[in-house]
Amino acid sequence: MLEIRLIVRAAHILAAATWVGGSLMYLVVVVPALRRGPIDRAPGVAAQVAALFKQVVNICIWVLLLSGVYLTFDRLTQTTLGIPYIVVLCAKIGAALAMFVLAIYLGQSNIRRLVKRSTPLSRAAPQLMLALGILVFVLGAILNTIYETSIAQH
Repeated sequence: MLEIRLIVRAAHILAAATWVGGSLMYLVVVVPALRRGPIDRAPGVAAQVAALFKQVVNICIWVLLLSGVYLTFDRLTQTTLGIPYIVVLCAKIGAALAMFVLAIYLGQSNIRRLVKRSTPLSRAAPQLMLALGILVFVLGAILNTIYETSIAQH
């Protein structure tokens, strides 16, 4: 059983790191480079990069959903974790679900185009998704600390 937990936890962490790291790379490196590049090639390259990143994000979403459900039930059935753990877990799940919704929103082809970001949400969504991803990582670290503390006390 321990091996399954380790594999699922590793998949969960790798999917999260891939998505959040990819988002950071996309916002800090790819988008500025495409905006500075030759105008005639940038739109085609931008569309290809966006389509490939969308595929990666979709895989990450499924891995995170499946592994997250497993890890949640695994932790909640192991020991008494208390109210603080449940509150932080709910915040993490809420932030992750908000990321999923934003990813689906951004994945729509007419919204994904860099040039046509006309609504405030369309313009802010990539930065918001990255901020939520970082928040999810921080909340995950807090959950691990609470869990390890509760295990040590029993």
